[in-house]
Amino acid sequence: MNSFIYKTKLVLGDKILRSRIIFTLFVLVLFRFMATIPIPGIDALKLQQFLSGNDFFGLLNIFSGGGLSNLSIIMLGVSPYITSSIIMQLMTVMFPKLKAMYQEEGDAGRKKFTQYSRLLTVPLALMQGYAFIVLLQNQGILANLGTFSLITNLVVIATGSILLMWLGELISEFGVGNGVSIIIFAGIVSVLPSSVGQLIFTFEPSQLPSYIGLAAASALIIWGVVIITEAERPIPVTYAKQVRGNKMYGGVSTYLPLRVNQAGVIPIIFALSILLFPQMIVRFLSNSANAVVQKVSEVILSLLSNQIFYGVVYFLLVFAFTYFYTAITFDPDTISKNLQRGGAFIPGVRPGVSTSQYIAKVLFRLTMIGALFLGIIAVLPLIVKGITGINAIAVGGTSLLIVVSVVIDLVKKIDAQISAREY
Repeated sequence: MNSFIYKTKLVLGDKILRSRIIFTLFVLVLFRFMATIPIPGIDALKLQQFLSGNDFFGLLNIFSGGGLSNLSIIMLGVSPYITSSIIMQLMTVMFPKLKAMYQEEGDAGRKKFTQYSRLLTVPLALMQGYAFIVLLQNQGILANLGTFSLITNLVVIATGSILLMWLGELISEFGVGNGVSIIIFAGIVSVLPSSVGQLIFTFEPSQLPSYIGLAAASALIIWGVVIITEAERPIPVTYAKQVRGNKMYGGVSTYLPLRVNQAGVIPIIFALSILLFPQMIVRFLSNSANAVVQKVSEVILSLLSNQIFYGVVYFLLVFAFTYFYTAITFDPDTISKNLQRGGAFIPGVRPGVSTSQYIAKVLFRLTMIGALFLGIIAVLPLIVKGITGINAIAVGGTSLLIVVSVVIDLVKKIDAQISAREY
């Protein structure tokens, strides 16, 4: 408690850090304001009936920060930007120049890579916006629009998503934490009171064991995320002694920390994006006049509606993206070269290729633990939902996972800035 009070005083006393926090809060207030501005022609009653008990649109509502619940101008949220980031990172596997730009060209290369992701967001936002408008029209939630009104609404929706992407980058640059993650976090927190209220008002004494199980699962997720996020495997590193003139340098022993979960919450967000985007397209195609397209769409939708199939695909996507994102962001060859240039080595391991292989071997085993954990935690709410029958759990578990991970990352970044100011 004393440590918390001390850090709070440091934050409030640091003018730069205080201004960053205030800027972040201002952007989040603006984001919540935009989430309340609806597009015209909505049937609110049909919208409420359509969203109730629908896991797919419940997850999509997470990415829109609650903007989908009233069809606001930011109903797509940051989903197009996340999808474009996934596509760009997948392209680094196929195009070595993009990989070199992302990993070897430093900040300039990363800025150029990010710019490509931004440009790709525009057509994706237009595509998703059009598919969503047509889907809502077919469901009778949105009035049939003329050509001009359709184009106007489409431009407004796409612009809202691009504006949200820009606000997220402003938070990353001038605020605290990762902007996109903070926006998703704010959207989840904003709908938590209504979800808790729904659970309270629909409470029945016969469901008491289910609610106890929900509380236990939530505590388990929080405990597990904190443990896995903080867990690391130290690899000992020794700097060789060097004589320069009459002085001796080096000979210091330290360690290279490898985290069990290098990817954080990113695999969960990526997996959800991969699951959401095709579902939106398939739902749009299910109303096609072509009988073959309609039949294929219905088969895919029926598969995704199967909780067992959905859970298996979700688990595999989270598992695969954990390895993929770790491989993109952490390169053992680069670490090995940097150690060799600095005159450092791992005791018992030859410098160069052997060091790179050793680090890759350790990282593979650690990532296995992190990937299994994230995959199990991701599908755990679906398992609990199947046992208890409470629909809110399927969304709540994923939300809780994202919230806890973002809070941990935010606290770390604030602590890092406090430490930098102190020293």
